Amino acid sequence: MPVLPSVADVLTQKLPKILPSKVHLLADYVIAGSFAAAGTWFWRRKRRAAWGALICGGSAFGLALLTSYPGRDRRAITFPLHGKIEIGLAALIATMPEFLHFEKDPEKKFFLTEAGILTIVSNQTCFNPRVRQTRTSKAS
Repeated sequence: MPVLPSVADVLTQKLPKILPSKVHLLADYVIAGSFAAAGTWFWRRKRRAAWGALICGGSAFGLALLTSYPGRDRRAITFPLHGKIEIGLAALIATMPEFLHFEKDPEKKFFLTEAGILTIVSNQTCFNPRVRQTRTSKAS
C-alpha cells in the first residue's frame, strides 16, 4: 500500500471510534460522488485515470448500496463486514494508478488522497455500537 494511506491507517487505527453510522453513510456517498466527478474531469486529459475513478466510485457506491447500516433495512452486507471490505477498497484505490499505468501523473495524488480519506473514515467509525455503549457504561 502506498505511503499516504498507510500513514493514515497507522495514525488513526488506535484512536477512539467517534463516527456514527449515519456520518459514515454520508461519507461513503460523498466519496463515491467525488470519484464520479473526477471520472468526468479526467476523461479528456487521461482516460486511464477516468476509468480508474469510475471503477472506484462504482465500487464504493455499490458497497454502500449493499450494506445494511444500523437503523436501515437489511441488506446483503453487515455493517461490521462493510468496514473490513472498505479497508480493502482503500488499498485498491491506492494501487489503481500503478495498476492502470499512470503512476507519475498528477491524477495519482487524487487517488492516494481518496484512499487516505477512506481509511481515516473507516478507522474512525464505530462499527459495533453495542461495544461502544458497553465500554462507556462500565467506565461510569
